[in-house]
Amino acid sequence: MRPDGAGADAREVLRRMPAAGDGQRALRDRFVAHLDAHPDGVLRTCRPDHVTASTVVLSADASRVLLTLHAKAGRWFQLGGHLEPGDATLAGAARREAVEESGLEVDLDPVPVHLDEHAVPFCGPDGEAHHLDVRFVAVAPDGARHAVSDESLDVRWWPVDDLPNPDLAAPVALAVARVRAGAVGRVRAGHDAVRASR
Repeated sequence: MRPDGAGADAREVLRRMPAAGDGQRALRDRFVAHLDAHPDGVLRTCRPDHVTASTVVLSADASRVLLTLHAKAGRWFQLGGHLEPGDATLAGAARREAVEESGLEVDLDPVPVHLDEHAVPFCGPDGEAHHLDVRFVAVAPDGARHAVSDESLDVRWWPVDDLPNPDLAAPVALAVARVRAGAVGRVRAGHDAVRASR
């Protein structure tokens, strides 16, 4: 049985994702197979694996990345988390999480920039789970002021070449390359044009 709703969207987004390198291609195939096998594969109730969505938020000049100090893990990560039953799309869930955790209104590139699978020992009352994390990239508006949510101990800008968590090096580098190539700017310009016409 194939997924519907956000699960179907996630499957199509992943299926179309251009994956750089064998490792990313293997993860993409694993995530799609998971969604094919589990119609609820994007929800935290799917155990032990479920898809999550996160966003690498960069400054306008792509020199800094906004990270959250996760309250439970005690480590710095990109913004993101679990999909909720009301999320219609994977990118929408990633954006919602970024806004909730930072207070910033961001537009994100709807094409994922990086995939990662990792064990999470504290994921809900059932203990350990595996997050199949789909990472997007967004650019923060110039001069925007971020906030700290209840889920975080801190939210702070970090230089992209001086990250507090080495696990972030690959997704941040890919996000920076995407922004510097102009892909995210084109997305933002398109969103701004749509808003202006309303």
